[in-house]
Amino acid sequence: MRPRGRTERVRQAVTDATRTLLLEQGYRELSVERVAEVAGVAKSTVYRRWRDTAGLLLELMTELSTGEIPLVDTGSVEEDLLSLARGIAHVYTETNAGPMVLALIAESVQNERVADGLREFWHHRNDRAAESVRRAIERGDLPADTDPVEVIRMLGAPFYYRMLVTHEPLDDDLARRAAATALAAARAGDLRKR
Repeated sequence: MRPRGRTERVRQAVTDATRTLLLEQGYRELSVERVAEVAGVAKSTVYRRWRDTAGLLLELMTELSTGEIPLVDTGSVEEDLLSLARGIAHVYTETNAGPMVLALIAESVQNERVADGLREFWHHRNDRAAESVRRAIERGDLPADTDPVEVIRMLGAPFYYRMLVTHEPLDDDLARRAAATALAAARAGDLRKR
Protein backbone atom coordinates (compact mmCIF):
# COMPACT_ATOMS: atom_id res chain seq x y z
CA MET A 1 0.00 0.00 0.00
CA ARG A 2 2.82 2.41 0.83
CA PRO A 3 4.45 2.36 -2.63
CA ARG A 4 1.14 3.17 -4.28
CA GLY A 5 0.64 6.11 -1.91
CA ARG A 6 4.18 7.38 -2.47
CA THR A 7 3.89 6.91 -6.21
CA GLU A 8 0.69 8.92 -6.28
CA ARG A 9 2.24 11.69 -4.15
CA VAL A 10 5.21 11.90 -6.55
CA ARG A 11 2.88 11.92 -9.58
CA GLN A 12 0.79 14.69 -8.07
CA ALA A 13 3.83 16.78 -7.09
CA VAL A 14 5.30 16.45 -10.59
CA THR A 15 1.97 17.21 -12.25
CA ASP A 16 1.43 20.27 -10.06
CA ALA A 17 4.96 21.52 -10.74
CA THR A 18 4.55 21.00 -14.49
CA ARG A 19 1.25 22.90 -14.51
CA THR A 20 2.68 25.76 -12.45
CA LEU A 21 5.81 26.14 -14.57
CA LEU A 22 3.89 25.83 -17.82
CA LEU A 23 1.51 28.59 -16.81
CA GLU A 24 4.21 30.84 -15.35
CA GLN A 25 6.90 30.40 -17.99
CA GLY A 26 5.36 28.72 -21.04
CA TYR A 27 6.29 25.51 -22.80
CA ARG A 28 9.59 26.72 -24.26
CA GLU A 29 11.00 27.24 -20.75
CA LEU A 30 9.67 23.98 -19.35
CA SER A 31 12.38 21.45 -18.46
CA VAL A 32 12.51 18.14 -16.65
CA GLU A 33 15.22 19.52 -14.36
CA ARG A 34 13.13 22.53 -13.29
CA VAL A 35 10.01 20.38 -12.82
CA ALA A 36 11.97 17.97 -10.61
CA GLU A 37 13.33 20.88 -8.58
CA VAL A 38 9.91 22.47 -8.01
CA ALA A 39 8.31 19.09 -7.28
CA GLY A 40 11.04 18.19 -4.81
CA VAL A 41 11.92 14.90 -6.49
CA ALA A 42 15.02 13.52 -8.18
CA LYS A 43 15.53 14.27 -11.88
CA SER A 44 16.01 10.55 -12.46
CA THR A 45 12.51 9.90 -11.12
CA VAL A 46 10.99 12.30 -13.63
CA TYR A 47 13.11 11.01 -16.53
CA ARG A 48 12.32 7.39 -15.68
CA ARG A 49 8.55 7.87 -15.53
CA TRP A 50 7.90 10.68 -18.06
CA ARG A 51 11.09 10.70 -20.22
CA ASP A 52 10.80 14.36 -21.27
CA THR A 53 8.63 17.48 -21.22
CA ALA A 54 6.30 15.91 -23.79
CA GLY A 55 5.59 13.11 -21.33
CA LEU A 56 4.91 15.65 -18.61
CA LEU A 57 2.39 17.45 -20.81
CA LEU A 58 0.68 14.21 -21.72
CA GLU A 59 0.31 13.47 -18.01
CA LEU A 60 -1.46 16.82 -17.61
CA MET A 61 -3.82 15.94 -20.45
CA THR A 62 -4.58 12.60 -18.82
CA GLU A 63 -5.47 14.41 -15.63
CA LEU A 64 -7.61 16.87 -17.57
CA SER A 65 -9.53 14.05 -19.23
CA THR A 66 -10.66 12.58 -15.93
CA GLY A 67 -13.30 15.15 -15.24
CA GLU A 68 -12.63 18.75 -16.16
CA ILE A 69 -15.61 18.78 -18.55
CA PRO A 70 -18.68 17.22 -16.92
CA LEU A 71 -20.70 14.78 -19.00
CA VAL A 72 -24.39 14.84 -18.11
CA ASP A 73 -27.43 12.71 -18.85
CA THR A 74 -30.50 14.94 -18.84
CA GLY A 75 -32.58 12.68 -21.06
CA SER A 76 -32.44 15.34 -23.79
CA VAL A 77 -29.75 15.30 -26.46
CA GLU A 78 -30.21 19.05 -26.90
CA GLU A 79 -29.50 19.71 -23.24
CA ASP A 80 -26.65 17.20 -23.07
CA LEU A 81 -24.86 18.74 -26.07
CA LEU A 82 -25.42 22.28 -24.81
CA SER A 83 -24.03 21.30 -21.41
CA LEU A 84 -21.00 19.74 -23.10
CA ALA A 85 -20.41 22.85 -25.23
CA ARG A 86 -20.73 25.13 -22.21
CA GLY A 87 -18.33 22.85 -20.33
CA ILE A 88 -15.76 23.16 -23.12
CA ALA A 89 -16.07 26.95 -23.07
CA HIS A 90 -15.75 27.00 -19.28
CA VAL A 91 -12.69 24.75 -19.17
CA TYR A 92 -10.81 26.74 -21.77
CA THR A 93 -11.69 30.15 -20.35
CA GLU A 94 -11.86 29.55 -16.61
CA THR A 95 -9.21 26.90 -15.96
CA ASN A 96 -5.59 26.21 -16.89
CA ALA A 97 -6.58 23.79 -19.66
CA GLY A 98 -6.35 26.29 -22.52
CA PRO A 99 -2.60 26.99 -22.23
CA MET A 100 -1.89 23.29 -21.70
CA VAL A 101 -3.83 22.21 -24.78
CA LEU A 102 -2.25 24.92 -26.90
CA ALA A 103 1.23 23.88 -25.74
CA LEU A 104 0.52 20.27 -26.57
CA ILE A 105 -0.89 21.09 -29.99
CA ALA A 106 2.16 23.23 -30.78
CA GLU A 107 4.52 20.48 -29.65
CA SER A 108 2.59 17.81 -31.58
CA VAL A 109 3.52 19.47 -34.87
CA GLN A 110 7.16 18.39 -34.38
CA ASN A 111 6.92 15.59 -31.84
CA GLU A 112 5.29 12.36 -33.01
CA ARG A 113 5.08 11.06 -29.43
CA VAL A 114 2.96 14.05 -28.43
CA ALA A 115 0.88 13.72 -31.61
CA ASP A 116 0.23 10.06 -30.75
CA GLY A 117 -0.64 11.00 -27.18
CA LEU A 118 -3.05 13.69 -28.34
CA ARG A 119 -4.74 11.30 -30.77
CA GLU A 120 -5.23 8.81 -27.95
CA PHE A 121 -6.46 11.52 -25.57
CA TRP A 122 -9.02 12.88 -28.06
CA HIS A 123 -10.10 9.38 -29.07
CA HIS A 124 -10.97 8.50 -25.46
CA ARG A 125 -12.39 11.92 -24.63
CA ASN A 126 -14.63 12.05 -27.71
CA ASP A 127 -15.77 8.47 -27.22
CA ARG A 128 -16.82 9.22 -23.63
CA ALA A 129 -18.57 12.44 -24.64
CA ALA A 130 -20.40 10.61 -27.44
CA GLU A 131 -22.34 8.55 -24.90
CA SER A 132 -25.10 11.18 -24.86
CA VAL A 133 -25.42 10.84 -28.65
CA ARG A 134 -25.59 7.05 -28.35
CA ARG A 135 -28.42 7.39 -25.83
CA ALA A 136 -30.24 9.75 -28.23
CA ILE A 137 -29.90 7.20 -31.03
CA GLU A 138 -31.29 4.46 -28.75
CA ARG A 139 -34.27 6.70 -27.87
CA GLY A 140 -34.90 7.34 -31.56
CA ASP A 141 -34.05 11.05 -31.27
CA LEU A 142 -31.35 10.79 -33.96
CA PRO A 143 -31.00 8.61 -37.07
CA ALA A 144 -29.82 5.09 -36.28
CA ASP A 145 -26.75 5.42 -38.52
CA THR A 146 -25.48 8.61 -36.85
CA ASP A 147 -21.77 8.55 -36.00
CA PRO A 148 -21.78 9.60 -32.31
CA VAL A 149 -18.11 10.61 -32.25
CA GLU A 150 -18.50 12.72 -35.38
CA VAL A 151 -21.27 14.69 -33.65
CA ILE A 152 -18.87 15.45 -30.80
CA ARG A 153 -16.10 16.43 -33.21
CA MET A 154 -18.44 18.82 -35.00
CA LEU A 155 -19.53 20.33 -31.70
CA GLY A 156 -15.93 20.88 -30.57
CA ALA A 157 -14.46 22.17 -33.84
CA PRO A 158 -15.56 25.83 -33.50
CA PHE A 159 -13.84 26.09 -30.11
CA TYR A 160 -10.50 24.92 -31.45
CA TYR A 161 -10.81 27.11 -34.53
CA ARG A 162 -11.19 30.14 -32.30
CA MET A 163 -8.42 29.03 -29.93
CA LEU A 164 -5.91 28.26 -32.69
CA VAL A 165 -6.81 30.48 -35.62
CA THR A 166 -8.92 33.55 -34.84
CA HIS A 167 -8.29 33.98 -31.09
CA GLU A 168 -11.90 35.06 -30.64
CA PRO A 169 -13.74 34.57 -27.34
CA LEU A 170 -15.12 31.21 -26.29
CA ASP A 171 -18.46 32.40 -24.98
CA ASP A 172 -21.97 31.13 -24.37
CA ASP A 173 -23.12 32.24 -27.81
CA LEU A 174 -20.46 30.02 -29.36
CA ALA A 175 -21.49 27.14 -27.09
CA ARG A 176 -25.14 27.46 -28.12
CA ARG A 177 -24.29 27.67 -31.82
CA ALA A 178 -21.85 24.76 -31.72
CA ALA A 179 -24.36 22.49 -29.96
CA ALA A 180 -27.24 23.51 -32.25
CA THR A 181 -25.17 23.08 -35.42
CA ALA A 182 -23.90 19.63 -34.46
CA LEU A 183 -27.41 18.53 -33.51
CA ALA A 184 -28.94 19.90 -36.72
CA ALA A 185 -26.31 18.11 -38.83
CA ALA A 186 -26.95 14.84 -36.97
CA ARG A 187 -30.71 15.14 -37.36
CA ALA A 188 -30.34 15.89 -41.07
CA GLY A 189 -28.35 12.68 -41.52
CA ASP A 190 -25.16 14.52 -42.42
CA LEU A 191 -23.07 12.78 -39.75
CA ARG A 192 -23.62 9.17 -40.69
CA LYS A 193 -21.18 6.36 -39.99
CA ARG A 194 -18.98 5.54 -42.96
